[in-house]
Amino acid sequence: MSPTLVILLVGCTIAAACALVGTFLVLRQMALLGDAISHAVLPGIVLAFLISNERSTLPMLLGAGALGVLTVFLVELSHRTGRLKEDASIGVVFPALFAIGVILVSRYAGQVDLDLDCVLYGEIAYTPWDLLYWQGQSIGPKALWVGGGVLLLDLLIVGLFYKELKITTFDASLAAALGFAPTAVHYLLMSLVSVTVVGAFESVGAILVVAMLVVPPATAYLLTDRLSHMLGLSVLCGVLSTIGGYGLARWLDASIAGAMGVVSGLLFVAAFLASPRHSLLSRLLRQGQLRRDMHEQLLLLHLDHGDGGLPLAEVSRRFSWSQRRLAKTVERLRARGWVEQSEAGLSLTPDGANALEHSGQGPLRHGPEDGSSVTVS
Repeated sequence: MSPTLVILLVGCTIAAACALVGTFLVLRQMALLGDAISHAVLPGIVLAFLISNERSTLPMLLGAGALGVLTVFLVELSHRTGRLKEDASIGVVFPALFAIGVILVSRYAGQVDLDLDCVLYGEIAYTPWDLLYWQGQSIGPKALWVGGGVLLLDLLIVGLFYKELKITTFDASLAAALGFAPTAVHYLLMSLVSVTVVGAFESVGAILVVAMLVVPPATAYLLTDRLSHMLGLSVLCGVLSTIGGYGLARWLDASIAGAMGVVSGLLFVAAFLASPRHSLLSRLLRQGQLRRDMHEQLLLLHLDHGDGGLPLAEVSRRFSWSQRRLAKTVERLRARGWVEQSEAGLSLTPDGANALEHSGQGPLRHGPEDGSSVTVS
């Protein structure tokens, strides 16, 4: 298997695993918890090393996973006191645990390969040569086995508990009334987040893990309002970020993990600017449409209360409209047959009066051909 293929497979499996659990973190407004867990697990890694006296995968996963669950428990405990909000609780807990981990590293593990580069930053470019051995035989890159196992675990848990995760995410009170145990589901999800983060960050780095936990789900959130579609789009965005980031890194001769993070950010910016329903562009288009409808209704109401034709110059003076705005508004109304222009000025046609009467000074009907309406506030 070529190194390029290994790097892409590792990146795609980890991106997909992070996207699955990250979707629920984004929907629960707990996106920063992934960052907290990725740093707070450091003392668990050190303690696992000190107990086992080796840097094997399983003890590290167990130690870091235990600290991840402890982090979630402490955040929830401080939040439920009612004195701290959840973001403040995260900000208090994870720096304290991370600082404890740094002290343990410097005091007890300073002479071994257990520094911050190892446990936090990672390097996905080295994964093809970090092999896993079984009975003395190489069975492939360790990161690929770990990432694939984490992805399968995430798929299994999300598939088995999809209904519970969905209802507790959107309405915890209803879930409790229906007997779904929201607290147990919450800790199940947080445990899954811990395992995902810990299983990924030694290979690709905690920074990339946090990016894949948050950015692809946030991108998918702008593109759809359905949870099932959001999960699929999150995975797709993560995979595209991996493939595109690797190509960008090769082109620029730069960090692979950094390039993957940049591509995921670019995908988010694209969705933010141009998604069909929630983008900045669509919002500007809706605001522009509402503004045009308001101008049309103001002019129709003014003509309805006027006597005879109203000169264009008088309309522009009364509304303080530019000649361009006035001309476009009149052009749209004339195209619908709602106003007519003569030497005396503008006047309301019977069709325009009928449209204004049916609108009730509310939404104007945009002609019989489409049957649509736009509310004018």
